[in-house]
Amino acid sequence: MTAGDVPLQPKKKGLTRRQKRRLSRGAQYVVFVAAVIAFAVSADWGRLKNQFAQGDIARQMFPDVITLALKNTVLYTVSGFALGVLLGLVVALMRLSPVGPYRWVAGVYIEIFRGLPALLIFIFIGVAVPLAFPGTEIVGGTYGKAALGLGLIGAAYIAETFRAGIQAVPKGQTEAARSLGFSPTRALFSIVVPQAFRIVLPPLTNEFIMLFKDSSLVLLLGVTLQERELSKYGRDLASTTANSTPILVAGLCYLLVTVPLGFVVRRLEAKTQEAAG
Repeated sequence: MTAGDVPLQPKKKGLTRRQKRRLSRGAQYVVFVAAVIAFAVSADWGRLKNQFAQGDIARQMFPDVITLALKNTVLYTVSGFALGVLLGLVVALMRLSPVGPYRWVAGVYIEIFRGLPALLIFIFIGVAVPLAFPGTEIVGGTYGKAALGLGLIGAAYIAETFRAGIQAVPKGQTEAARSLGFSPTRALFSIVVPQAFRIVLPPLTNEFIMLFKDSSLVLLLGVTLQERELSKYGRDLASTTANSTPILVAGLCYLLVTVPLGFVVRRLEAKTQEAAG
């Protein structure tokens, strides 16, 4: 090196992208842990326990909370879901129909029942229907009204799910069925719809979970003591005992059903992605 040469300074090395990601993740963990500690320290656990975790009140709820309230909730949901699937499939086929009026009716139905709050739909069934049709009784009493309300709500969402599933089936399946002599209707219900069912099974399970929670609105129909679902049962006992423990127990009963179903949804989605891949 000559006298006029300037010695090269070594370049300063910054953090790599991976190191920055690790640093950012570590900072997020620190913030999360700090928030949890702050919540745990600031909460008055004694008052919460007295209001929401009285063991003697919780024990009094059994077995009725399972044999009566949870059973009714499941019955309402299953019957409403079954009606929603049947009606949803019909509406989806109408939405895909080449006949214009069918498409318009299906579109109006979907927009109305997806846009209205579920609460208003139950009020309509419980109040407006008897006023519009005096002397008319919905088959099944409260159970029939609950199935109708949940079915109308679920069908609007299920119809769009079915429509997407039917359109996801390759057209070659229909063409192959037609080449074998199948009529259009037989090809639809024998080839296309069964494949669509497999495609839409995960979102259908999500719809079941949604209806399971919406079943709490059945109380608007005026249920008897033997027709109470989880929310109504928990609220009645909370008023009687002047304690919120029954509401917490009712919430745990909801989770008893929704958490396993959520796991099933994730498994079905994973299998669907594996099959697609």
